[in-house]
Amino acid sequence: MNHDQDHDRHDVEPRGFWRSRYAIGLLALGAIAAYFLLREHRAHVFGALPYLLLLACPLIHLFMHHGHGHHRPGAGPGKPDQPNQGEPS
Repeated sequence: MNHDQDHDRHDVEPRGFWRSRYAIGLLALGAIAAYFLLREHRAHVFGALPYLLLLACPLIHLFMHHGHGHHRPGAGPGKPDQPNQGEPS
């Protein structure tokens, strides 16, 4: 009998929760609950959408404007960006 093909292998990592049957059932129940909540409270949800969009603007500004180079020393309004040291002038 070959022990390499044994079914209870201990070197295999267990699957995570989100890859189990319980997670699929939880997601299905959550989707059903969300459907009925939105169906019953559609007027409230759609009435709040413009305000949620306005509330999202500061968050979008914070997370989307971090890569413009405004935080580098020497860069700012009216000052040209400093060339990289590796680039020829």
